[in-house]
Amino acid sequence: MRFDSVNYELVNTTALVTLDEPSKLNALSPGIRSGLITALAKADEDPKVRAIIITGAGDKSFCAGADISGFEFTTTYAKQFIDKVLDVLALPENTSKPVIAAVNGYAFGGGFEIAIASDFVIASEQAKFGVPEIQLGLLPGFAIVRLAELVGRQMAKYLSMVGEPISAHEAKDLGLVLKVVAHDELLDRAFELADKLASKPQMAIRYAKSVYNRELGGADITYAKDVMPFLFLDEDTQEGVTAFREKRQPKFK
Repeated sequence: MRFDSVNYELVNTTALVTLDEPSKLNALSPGIRSGLITALAKADEDPKVRAIIITGAGDKSFCAGADISGFEFTTTYAKQFIDKVLDVLALPENTSKPVIAAVNGYAFGGGFEIAIASDFVIASEQAKFGVPEIQLGLLPGFAIVRLAELVGRQMAKYLSMVGEPISAHEAKDLGLVLKVVAHDELLDRAFELADKLASKPQMAIRYAKSVYNRELGGADITYAKDVMPFLFLDEDTQEGVTAFREKRQPKFK
C-alpha cells in the first residue's frame, strides 16, 4: 500500500512505514509529509497494529531533512512551512502506539527530528545524525525544543550551533539511540523490538507512552512556530539557502 511517497505494510502486528524517495535522500518533500501523516493515522486507528516502524528506502538515507528547493524568503511562506513541518515531525510523539525509528543512513535535520520524536531509535552502524540547519543560516525548529532534555544543554547547543554530523555510536553514547546494529540486520532488530512491545499488555504500553510524553508538544512547539519564521528574513539565511542550491560554500556576513 502506498500513500503519496510513503509505503505502508502490515507485518503481523507491526506497521512498517517507509519513506520512499531515495533519489532525493527521502527528504521531507510534500509527498513524504502527506504520506507520513496518512500512514501514521492509519496505523494508529488499526486495532491490529501494536507497534510502528519508520525507516527510509535505500541504503543511503533515512531522511535527509527539509526539501528546500521551493523555499521563499517571506514570513508568510515561512510561517506556513514551519507550522506544517513541525506538526509532521511531532507525529511519532503524538501517535498513541509505540514508534520505532529504524535509521538506515543519513538522519539530518527533519530526519534527525523524526528519529528523536520516536519512542525508540535503532540505528544501522552506517547511520549518521545531525542538525545542519546552521549551515543555511537556520536552526532546527523541532530539535531546538527537544535536544536539551535528551543530551543536555551544552551538547544541544553544540549540535545546533556547529551543525556537524555524528556517527551512530556517538549518538548512542549521547542517549539518542537505543541500539546500533549491523546494517543488514537493522529491520530484523527493529521487528524484534516491535514484537516484544506487541507481546505486552497494550493498555499499559499506551499509558506508559502517554505518561512519559505528557509534557511534550505544548507551549514550546508553539513558541518555535512563532519565532522560527523570522530567521527566513535574515540575509545570512538567504545566502545559506542560495549557496546550498548552487552547491557552493556560503559567505555569511
